[in-house]
Amino acid sequence: MKFAEFIPFIAAAFMAGVPAYAHHSFAATYFEDQTVRIEGKLVDLDFRSPHSLVTVEVPDDQGKVNSWVAEWRSGTRLTRDGLSKDSFRPGDHVIITGSPWRTSGEHKIHLKIIDRPSDGFKWSGSDRR
Repeated sequence: MKFAEFIPFIAAAFMAGVPAYAHHSFAATYFEDQTVRIEGKLVDLDFRSPHSLVTVEVPDDQGKVNSWVAEWRSGTRLTRDGLSKDSFRPGDHVIITGSPWRTSGEHKIHLKIIDRPSDGFKWSGSDRR
């Protein structure tokens, strides 16, 4: 057997050892028929694919601060919407509306609307494809 005939086997062995990034359906991980609203201080915007992540510190009714993760569109789609990784800064006060995570007790939300009251910025991508 010639070396060139081994290339497909070598490539398959290599690919089997490379972890794949999981992409999932929002409906499989969030209650898309329910809506929750969180309000707090933006800590981080991880502008990436397949989904961008927004981390927000949100105080509960007792004043305890919980870290919430809001899962958003891909960085590519957000760029098409006119946003960039610099559209938000740590410390921005934001209000996020979206669907709650299916696992009870987890502080995760599928972001549908994000408001920044300080300058009137509001993003709602529900009408865009």
